[in-house]
Amino acid sequence: MTEPKTSAEESRRQAEQFRRHAETNREGAEQGRRQAEGERVVGDQHREAPEVLRHEREQARQAAEEARGAAEAARSAAHEARQAATDSVHATAEALQGTLVHMHAVEEMRRTLRDIRDLPKGGAN
Repeated sequence: MTEPKTSAEESRRQAEQFRRHAETNREGAEQGRRQAEGERVVGDQHREAPEVLRHEREQARQAAEEARGAAEAARSAAHEARQAATDSVHATAEALQGTLVHMHAVEEMRRTLRDIRDLPKGGAN
């Protein structure tokens, strides 16, 4: 009666080996699945990378265009400010010239009044 026992033990050993082998295969398959998923994610990232770069270049181009526009507006404002300062200097020079003319006229009137005051008083009764 040792044969059936041996056969039963042999069957259990074979079943255990089969279970271990199946578990090893399942773990290998799971590892392969995880690796494939990781490779899929990396592949997706590689496919998306050029689009991300294109988008970043477009944003940089727009920022550069806005900076050029702002620089042009600043140059224009600086030119207008220089023109306003020049106009202000001209207006001040004209005002000073007018003041100088008035000062000469006042000085001439003072001389005339002094000359009149210094005239001898004649013909008074």
